[in-house]
Amino acid sequence: MFTLSELREAAHLVHASVPATAQYAWPRLAERLGCEVWVKHENHAPTGAFKVRGGLLYVQWLLAQKPQVRGLVTATRGNHGQSMALAARNAGLPIIIVVPLGNSREKNAAMRALGAQLIEFGADFDQAREEAARQAELHGYDSVPSFHAQLVRGVATYALELFDAVEDLDCVYVPIGMGSGICGLIQARNLLGLRTEIVGVVSSAADAFALSVEQGRIVTTETADTFADGMACRMPVPQAFDIIHQHAARIVRVTDAEIAQAMRIYHEDTHNTAEGAGAAGLAALLQERERQQGRKVAVILSGANIDRERYARVLGEG
Repeated sequence: MFTLSELREAAHLVHASVPATAQYAWPRLAERLGCEVWVKHENHAPTGAFKVRGGLLYVQWLLAQKPQVRGLVTATRGNHGQSMALAARNAGLPIIIVVPLGNSREKNAAMRALGAQLIEFGADFDQAREEAARQAELHGYDSVPSFHAQLVRGVATYALELFDAVEDLDCVYVPIGMGSGICGLIQARNLLGLRTEIVGVVSSAADAFALSVEQGRIVTTETADTFADGMACRMPVPQAFDIIHQHAARIVRVTDAEIAQAMRIYHEDTHNTAEGAGAAGLAALLQERERQQGRKVAVILSGANIDRERYARVLGEG
């Protein structure tokens, strides 16, 4: 997919716009879980999520390959869209972003504030993706996929930061949406020659990737009904599936209730906001705490973009 020198080059390019995010070993999490717990704080990125790294790199790469680009179109549940909207604005390109009906109000507002034309269409991400393809053809714009080698290379810079900062990690838990986050982590781990286990996390209500890994083939689901919209995937991308199937240690399913509990724990133990997908890694570690006793473990807090009303309800529960 890319070499170590290409990954380090990506880090240099990304860091021109996105400062490296912190990783902290939180004492209260260690006390709660019985292991050393490092949190990679992608919630502190400029758009509140790790995806911003991929969008910036992808647009730089696209313009180098095709300087005559007229505009961009993509589909999203929010964080990929914010990433692409920021990158398009920086490049002076118009962008159309298609989101499903009922998408996060605050993520929608953030994309519009970054200059995107927003279209709400379809019941879920996959229907929005079909409309995005139609819009790209209609306007003569370039269609941006949710998974691409250059998106992964940009996203993998967070993994490079983590592995450079924290030696001898036994295990990392990372949420899976369309797969760029876990694939970037896997590729960085492999390029650095590390033996760190990488555990993917999916919602039990959107477990297409888990089913696919278990059955050794692409499996789609009829629904992806989870409030953790960053993991609401029904149709795994084949390239992402191949990497995850070959290189992830395992896939863990977590329920919405477990995700909500992890969000509350992040607030109590670290005073950080986590959206549903952002808290999934911690939810999986909580589920597997006995397995990780005495080890050095990291979790990827991949984003903080949750609507205020939803977050207030989650904090008020439990």
